Amino acid sequence: MFKLMTSTSMLTFLLSVGTTSAVAQELQPPVGDDNATRSNPPSAQRETLDEIVVTATRRAERLQNVPVAVTAVTPDTLDRTSVADVRGLTQIVPGFFGGRAAGVFLPVIRGVGSNSISVGDESNIATYVDGVYQGDPFSTWTDLVKVERIEVLRGPQGTIFGRNATGGLINVITPDPSFNLEGSLSGRVAMLDTGDGDYNFRGYLTGGLTDTIAADISGIYRKSDDFVDDLVRGGKAGGYRVIDVRSKLMFKPNDDAKIVLTGEIFDRRGSENVYQPYENNTSGRAFPGAILPTKPWQLSADLRPLLRIRRHNFALQTSFDFGGVSLETTGAYANNKTHQETDSDSSNILLATFVAPNIQSKIFSQEVRLLSSAPGPLQWIAGVYYFHLDGDAHFILNSRTDPSLPLTVRTFNPKLQTKSYAGFGEATYEVVPNLFVTAGIRYTHEKRQFDQVFNGVSLFPDTAKKSFDRVTYKGAARYNINNDANIYVSYSTGFKSGVFNMVGAAPVATDPEKIKALEGGVKADLTSFLRTNLALYHYKYSNLQVTARDPSGPGYILQNAATATIYGGELEVTLAPSRQFQVRGSVAYNHAEYDQFLQAQVFIPRPTGGNIVTQADASGKQLPRAPRWTFNIGPSYEVPLGSGTLNLNASLYHSSTVYFDFLNTAKQDDYNLINTEIGWTTADERLRFTIWTSNLTNAKVIQEIRPGALGSDLRYELPRRIGIGATFNF
Repeated sequence: MFKLMTSTSMLTFLLSVGTTSAVAQELQPPVGDDNATRSNPPSAQRETLDEIVVTATRRAERLQNVPVAVTAVTPDTLDRTSVADVRGLTQIVPGFFGGRAAGVFLPVIRGVGSNSISVGDESNIATYVDGVYQGDPFSTWTDLVKVERIEVLRGPQGTIFGRNATGGLINVITPDPSFNLEGSLSGRVAMLDTGDGDYNFRGYLTGGLTDTIAADISGIYRKSDDFVDDLVRGGKAGGYRVIDVRSKLMFKPNDDAKIVLTGEIFDRRGSENVYQPYENNTSGRAFPGAILPTKPWQLSADLRPLLRIRRHNFALQTSFDFGGVSLETTGAYANNKTHQETDSDSSNILLATFVAPNIQSKIFSQEVRLLSSAPGPLQWIAGVYYFHLDGDAHFILNSRTDPSLPLTVRTFNPKLQTKSYAGFGEATYEVVPNLFVTAGIRYTHEKRQFDQVFNGVSLFPDTAKKSFDRVTYKGAARYNINNDANIYVSYSTGFKSGVFNMVGAAPVATDPEKIKALEGGVKADLTSFLRTNLALYHYKYSNLQVTARDPSGPGYILQNAATATIYGGELEVTLAPSRQFQVRGSVAYNHAEYDQFLQAQVFIPRPTGGNIVTQADASGKQLPRAPRWTFNIGPSYEVPLGSGTLNLNASLYHSSTVYFDFLNTAKQDDYNLINTEIGWTTADERLRFTIWTSNLTNAKVIQEIRPGALGSDLRYELPRRIGIGATFNF
């Protein structure tokens, strides 16, 4: 459709015109965060730049005052870029890649991320919903029902957040109930380029029950028809259906106390775990009767894929201000169940299947925090945290090397338990006017247990146990040049404890991951209509925990890579010459390579299909799912039309090559994604109608590649969608 500039010239272009980060409206802090920073207020000269308030430091502060690289995304930005879940943040947030594997969300920030799909092996990018840590990789699927904002923090958050925030974290913040009766209904219907339908319906209602009690309820029904042609059985596969209902009950007797009880039921089911051979590499092609896909979005498998994720969770949050000191607590319980069935060789020849009729986890966590709430040169926070996970599963792995041979059936019934305790503290002191120094520390103790039953026989005479202790810390300094600009520098560390392989037969845990990060940046509102945030970073990353396919069949192995060095930078800019016209965007450069990885498990294609599984030196190779260059740009223009306002929106996201294996042979080449929206809003803002597109050019973008002994397979992102939408606010 158009010819793309080179990465260097595009960076120069972005720097010169000032493209952007996500624009947020002024936001109210969530429960327990009523203590907005009072020092260094924003300039009264600001006219078109909206103020942004975030809770990246566990208290409400101006984004421009926080010495952390953080992007805040509002519901308007999500809607106008067609982002329906947290994976879609890839197109908005610099340095972020929303990866996945089968039914697991695997985010990557600045090249740091996990590719494990095992219960008890959480991602090293922490996901929070309303301050509650999502402690199971299957629980991080977060559909965006009613969101106040999403904050993505880049870099280790090893002190006040701590647990498995080695590379950063995602914090989804939903609104608390209102005492005013209000709500909204919205619907979006689209047609896929394959001729199938896509539907998204959401509703929200809130209001006061008494003078001190308010409640809300939100719900979503999201469905994508099957759109992948099934070449074996006929018809189609690949669709999914999501139902998510979430409710809050808030008791607020006065301005100094608040108690919020939250409950949620989530159900996702479908056949979206559809795979087809990457470059026709499957062992099945060597046998008579093999059917191979000839274009994207086709399925040839002996097993119809199935994926179902169900969960229910509860959380209780409290906040009490005692005058100068606030007490906050967050307690949560979650129960997650997953059922998954996948063809492991991605052919209609029955060679291997992976069936997991039950993967379950039960999680309890509790955090207690004390923090300063009065103005003054010293602001501090201290707390303790407890986390408990019980996980178990039933896996059935069927495999054979030739369809004339009987299947070898292996069953695994693992049980895992994780207990984690932590204490933390952080303080910021204004040493001299406009110079702020921050220091934080966290102590973590984790104990993991593992039992494995293989083909009905317990493999270990005694439960495998391993404990891990670690102190992580942070130091930062920020100098306010004036009310609209500051410069900061920080040094922080992160830690993820060792883990057991749930589909493994060894009672040995991996070594812990460790990261040391140096970061510096400038945050400045250069004029009343131009905001620029620049961050530069350098990481030393050791004992990376990596997952690869089992050479003997459809399972997985877990190992430690050696070390990696990561460095780069991100520029976020908002250009808003008027309230009617804004341009938002960002550009990111990330140099993420293994320093030393001498025994990487690698897969070399066989001429007849399948891969030779061996070990090789991957030192100097680029980390998987860590593109070198990415950028996005999103203009928005409003013009009066009739009795309302016409809004024109567009977004362009570009990524350089993404690799999915250690040797950098399985890859998605450079690609672009374009989304558009035309909307009309009535003068009272109660009604809004839209016509929208996503993936306008129908780009064939690989979402995931899985190299294995029986071949390498892939899954594509959704094809082009063209749709209409309507929102009614009351």
